[in-house]
Amino acid sequence: MECISVFDMLKIGVGPSSSHTLGPWRAAERWINELKTAKKFDKVDKVTVDLYGSLSLTGKGHATDYAVLLGLSGADPERIPVETIDATIATIKNTKTLVFNNEKPIDFDIKTDIIFNRKFLPFHANALTFTATINGRNYKSTFYSIGGGFVVKEERTNHKKNFEIKCSFPYPIEKGTELLKFCKDLNKSISQVVLENEKSIHSETHINAELKRIWDTMLECMYTGCHTEGNLPGGLNVRRRAYDMHQSLKGETAYSNPLEWIYAIRNTEVKFRQILKWVSCFALAVNEVNASLGRVVTAPTNGSAGVIPAVLMYYLVIENHDGNFDDIKRFLLVAGEIGSIFKKGATISAAMGGCQAEIGVSSAMAAGALCELSGGTPEQVLVAAEIAMEHHLGLTCDPIGGLVQIPCIERNAMGAIKAINACELALDTDPNNVKVPLDKVVNTMWETAKDMNTKYKETSEGGLAIGVNMADC
Repeated sequence: MECISVFDMLKIGVGPSSSHTLGPWRAAERWINELKTAKKFDKVDKVTVDLYGSLSLTGKGHATDYAVLLGLSGADPERIPVETIDATIATIKNTKTLVFNNEKPIDFDIKTDIIFNRKFLPFHANALTFTATINGRNYKSTFYSIGGGFVVKEERTNHKKNFEIKCSFPYPIEKGTELLKFCKDLNKSISQVVLENEKSIHSETHINAELKRIWDTMLECMYTGCHTEGNLPGGLNVRRRAYDMHQSLKGETAYSNPLEWIYAIRNTEVKFRQILKWVSCFALAVNEVNASLGRVVTAPTNGSAGVIPAVLMYYLVIENHDGNFDDIKRFLLVAGEIGSIFKKGATISAAMGGCQAEIGVSSAMAAGALCELSGGTPEQVLVAAEIAMEHHLGLTCDPIGGLVQIPCIERNAMGAIKAINACELALDTDPNNVKVPLDKVVNTMWETAKDMNTKYKETSEGGLAIGVNMADC
């Protein structure tokens, strides 16, 4: 059984894609560690990178080449000042030199040393191979980016069993039924069970600090997106909409920081139509930041990073003005656990399962988490997650131009609204009368993913990606 922490499901990184940006970035870091462990790093004369499958087909739009360069340069996606990224890439391009792990300058031509192969490798749709040349001999290592920033090596034979270690959690959970049994046996809520698991590997002080850092990143992302205007990069000339929507909701009032902003929103009269606009505004803001290589939280992926913060923000500033860090903590713990159930039983990679694996999973995570905060029982929490996913089944991934912009940004707004609706439905549902339990919908999602045509799995070879001409955008 996999041992997946909440901090595996909610990672801080740079956009626009967890599988196409953060994953390759982390793969480059792991490869450097491999070379160092084998005592080959100092002997490397040349480096090349081959991208395969979805990484090659939509890699330009997802900045996969940039991510690889930054990873090979030794930059940390959680800490790098995002405003320095363009200058770093430009220096590598102009000098044709890469400072390998920020230690060793080597010749590197981005045009020839990153190869976009349009073929797929058998194991997973997102593959990349690093090659180090040492004294004329090539040393290769292949990695697979399986969604949400998770990276595995090719020798692992089952993509759903990505960890070689045995789960050490006191309450190991793979399915919803197992989670509910622990809740019943221990007489604890879902967030309490998850917290006990986390405490077996981290101190509660560390857990609180990291969850606060995750929320602060989400909040900063929403604040930045709502206060930044202009067009997104990439060539589609997509105008940032969160800024305009925020202006229409709040007017010209200026705020010095995100906390002041939250308090101001809490004091705004909000009716149903404004609720829809605020939630959409929060979600759009996050994914516009993501689309411009900003820092976001994979939740569970970058492409779906806006759903969870938008729903949590809804709870804190619209639904419950007395919300505090304890609520944030419970929300993130529940969301992370629901996401891990989907990862173990299906996939969180759009390249494997279409957008149901990203927006669908994030909506389920948010719906369940909101349900617990709203007083739902553990059974109702899983009903909320099931309802949210049930109404995302079959959702394709067809980004225009390979960019995480159209239809990706709007889909976060839709996923957030569906999550809130799913929560409300679950709170009025008797779990004993539910016909489709969460585990059934997880399995159905995986079967749907396997049946889905490859052109609808983040390849930009079907759907809107070919139905809309980029020249018309």
